[in-house]
Amino acid sequence: LQWLRNPGPQHEKRTLFGDVVCFLFITPLATISGWLCLRGAVDHLHFSSRLEAVGLIALTVALFTIYLFWTLVSFRYHCRLYNEWRQTSQRVILLIPKSANIPSNQQSLLGLQSLKRNSKETIV
Repeated sequence: LQWLRNPGPQHEKRTLFGDVVCFLFITPLATISGWLCLRGAVDHLHFSSRLEAVGLIALTVALFTIYLFWTLVSFRYHCRLYNEWRQTSQRVILLIPKSANIPSNQQSLLGLQSLKRNSKETIV
């Protein structure tokens, strides 16, 4: 969720937003277009030319091949960006338990009293 809120530089935010919008727009469009092409191919097989039916089937296969290729390339690109972000954007807090050997004034000098937990940080 942190990466979705702030994936990195501005161009990466725009690319992610643009790909999500395209995916939401192209998925139903490709589905409806493929269904209509197959529906037309069935009609052409029953009532007229087989050549037109084969053309519509080939168009459907090309459409879904291009759609799946774009989806795969886009998904892999954003997964790579996420993995790079994850490797460079880790927050780790080291919690040192209170010890009887360290006086309280030294603990406050070390800043142990003022540690705040943040939901974005990993506790080790």
